[in-house]
Amino acid sequence: MRFGLGFDIHRLVPGRPFVLGGLTLACPRGPVGHSDGDVLLHALVDALYGAAGLGDIGDRFPDTDPRWKGVAGKVFVAQAVKDLAARGLKPAQVDATVFLEAPKLGVRKPELAAAVAKLLDLPEDRVCVKAKTMEGLGALGAGTAVAAQVLAVLGRGRAARKASKAPRKR
Repeated sequence: MRFGLGFDIHRLVPGRPFVLGGLTLACPRGPVGHSDGDVLLHALVDALYGAAGLGDIGDRFPDTDPRWKGVAGKVFVAQAVKDLAARGLKPAQVDATVFLEAPKLGVRKPELAAAVAKLLDLPEDRVCVKAKTMEGLGALGAGTAVAAQVLAVLGRGRAARKASKAPRKR
């Protein structure tokens, strides 16, 4: 098993869509970013690549490259999953925490977890999304930013498992 930790933070501004976990949430402000500003999926991609020893989201999808302007975080997740599979790895479990004042995520957490699970082709009980406020502290507590931290666990993919069970030639 391999473990990776990802983090992302974005400023919130009026008039932008609030995208989180690939879902658009009702909120008067949304994250500013080169792509869609989806902190949950961006932190997830960081965690996946980190667990595989493949760097981070900025290495793979730099904000200096116009190809990634406005791209949905789902696209980054799909590419990360393909990159892992090419190395015989696959996501096994995800634990995520989103830090924000609004919108409140209480009733949306199961929906967010299900959306992430679907992107990773995981059973829903393998993904947990939690939400925390920052009790008024800093930019997050003032409601001018949103952040996410994600722990991803990777396991061996099917091809890698079959290969590892094959007898070694001597």
